[in-house]
Amino acid sequence: MMMEGPYKYTRDGSGTVSRVIRVGTRKSQLARIQTDSVADKLKKLNPNVSLEIVGMSTIGDKILDTALSKIGEKSLFTKELENALERNEVDLVVHSLKDLPTTLPSGFTIGAVLKRENPHDAAVLHPKHEGKTLETLPENSVIGTSSLRRAAQLKKRFPHLVFKDIRGNLNTRLKKLDEKDDFAAIILAAAGLRRMGWDNRISQILGPEDCMYAVGQGALAVEVRSRDADILEMVSVLHDPETVLRCIAERAFLRHLEGGCSVPVAVHTELKNSQLYLTGAVFSLDGSDSLKETMQTSVAADGKSSDAVDERVQRVGVTAGKISGEAQDAAERLGVDLANLLLSKGAKEILTVARQLNDAS
Repeated sequence: MMMEGPYKYTRDGSGTVSRVIRVGTRKSQLARIQTDSVADKLKKLNPNVSLEIVGMSTIGDKILDTALSKIGEKSLFTKELENALERNEVDLVVHSLKDLPTTLPSGFTIGAVLKRENPHDAAVLHPKHEGKTLETLPENSVIGTSSLRRAAQLKKRFPHLVFKDIRGNLNTRLKKLDEKDDFAAIILAAAGLRRMGWDNRISQILGPEDCMYAVGQGALAVEVRSRDADILEMVSVLHDPETVLRCIAERAFLRHLEGGCSVPVAVHTELKNSQLYLTGAVFSLDGSDSLKETMQTSVAADGKSSDAVDERVQRVGVTAGKISGEAQDAAERLGVDLANLLLSKGAKEILTVARQLNDAS
């Protein structure tokens, strides 16, 4: 290994020198699968580059006995990875986009948002309830979820069920479901189950009428140092234009509402015929109080860039120089406009009460 400035190089048997790109990831099996999938794509596109994967544990991985919404830290699963990025120990980091705060620390940007997997939530039932759905589970069945957003929507939709906190990575949660009798079902992101190859555990996919998803859910993001023009250029080809526009609208909506892990905010987006539709909702903790609206805007999402695109422009933390700046601006405005509409109807009050109750419980 050779170091030259901040860069690392390697020489193979035939004397060929190639640059080593170090990719940071959380250590969980799902995080590794997601990171490997991104690394494989980069390797195919840049055969002359060596990739080295660096696994690390985050606060969210270490504190497993507390509900996420109570830890009071916005960057639970991302901070350690960003520290490594800042110290030049890694060159890029792969995250689930939904773990990334809508405002990134200075000096970082999301250089790629990959094509979104199914963004919906899924119910995974205990084997003894095979064939049932949330609707047909017995009265007072206990459902495990660590998400206030999921619990708020499902409490209202299925009042006969009881919701309890469950923490840990995917493997841990499934084990808790299968090996004990504490839970009749748990709610997980369909995307994670599918990436792990566990589609067969999905008892039911929850559509928007049951449970709208989290901002950015189902999409992977590559975070880089904003000053690394070459790395930014290298990962930018991974951007999926439709996912980028949908997620910019979702992130702008959440940022303008000042929401995070500790409040129940949910979204649903669709892009068809150059129209971007965004549905956004806020909920009280028990789901009894809610506001939900839909707005749309035209996005000339042709994936072509205009000459005036500035590589350095970030929109809600995303740098996508090759996608129409006009379309990105329209998506961001849509998110802000929808947030303003909900705020004008009392969203702030609902979220403030939800935050206070959550902090107090």
